[in-house]
Amino acid sequence: MRNSLDPAALDAAIENVHRAGMPGLFAEVRDGEQVWRGAAGAADVATGRPVTADMRHRVGSITKTFTAAAVLQQVESGRIGLDAPIGRYLPKLVPGDRGDAITVRMLINHTSGLAEYLPYAYPSLKAFPVLADTRPQSLDDHRYTRFDPTELIEMGVTAPAVGTPGGTPGLYSNTNYLLLAQLLEQVTGSVAEQCITRNVIERAGLRHTAFPQGTTVAGPHARLYESWFGMIDPPRDYSVYDMSWVGPSASLISTVADLNRFYRLLLAGEIVSPSSLAQMQRTVPVISQEGSTIDYGLGLHPLDAPGQATFWGHGGTVWGGGALAMTRADGQRQMAVAMNLQRWNGLDASGKPQPHPIDGALAALSRVAMYG
Repeated sequence: MRNSLDPAALDAAIENVHRAGMPGLFAEVRDGEQVWRGAAGAADVATGRPVTADMRHRVGSITKTFTAAAVLQQVESGRIGLDAPIGRYLPKLVPGDRGDAITVRMLINHTSGLAEYLPYAYPSLKAFPVLADTRPQSLDDHRYTRFDPTELIEMGVTAPAVGTPGGTPGLYSNTNYLLLAQLLEQVTGSVAEQCITRNVIERAGLRHTAFPQGTTVAGPHARLYESWFGMIDPPRDYSVYDMSWVGPSASLISTVADLNRFYRLLLAGEIVSPSSLAQMQRTVPVISQEGSTIDYGLGLHPLDAPGQATFWGHGGTVWGGGALAMTRADGQRQMAVAMNLQRWNGLDASGKPQPHPIDGALAALSRVAMYG
């Protein structure tokens, strides 16, 4: 396939995202042996300190691919049955008929029917997904809260079900992945973060990727600014935060270079077996947290453009930070981008997010990065 990496076009595209209103962002794009790294804007809006492409960053739900890979490794070893009921392993956390009906696969691809715990842990977000009725106060209230994952799971399990086990479309829910973390601990005897670090992060040779120790990001990083749909004005810095509210569902810290390396190795069958990778790429329709229906596999989702090659990867957000990593199916073309503002869209009178210039600029950057 023709090498179509255009550094000048990428430089212009990333600068356009900054000009559209993103405080700072940075990215790595690869095409075979050719590599472009770029950055635009500020890591700290108060001082003007610039972002650089080697910064470490909270990558949010990109963590889910790492967690899913760790689970599939245990499936390969025979310790976990992919289509076994979760009640076989965690009967106290998912008791009764639901524990018998919900399988490990349903947790990984979000078709369990289990509710998202977040609106219950963060009371001011109780109205989510009705955004106009939410308030960002809980983000401040829980900056230093140390959540017990089993209590978060209980919130999601005891909340009204959002679907029947295995039914589609599924509904994206962090409850599923906190259960997978407990499953890993149950079958390996070590906490999920240690299992994922040993079997996925170290196996992939990622030197700048780790779960957080404490409330800060170690090493060079950007401040993370949250707008919560214009309700926090000016956007507030949430780069110091206790990430136990998501744990192995979305707390990983990484770099854009490490993310590209991880997905390149994953799609080459070097993190999980080729047969496990094929399972990861079996998709079902799932309603995302933004309300759109996406195709979702086992910790992976595809991104297609008409007439273009399929890319696989994941996106992620935390309070103030976002990232997206996508790799072409053949592993040759890759994009990983990180940004330090989230939920920048204002809401219209009906409470729906309004289009923002950042949206179009990010889409343009993705097109140049992935398709040239």
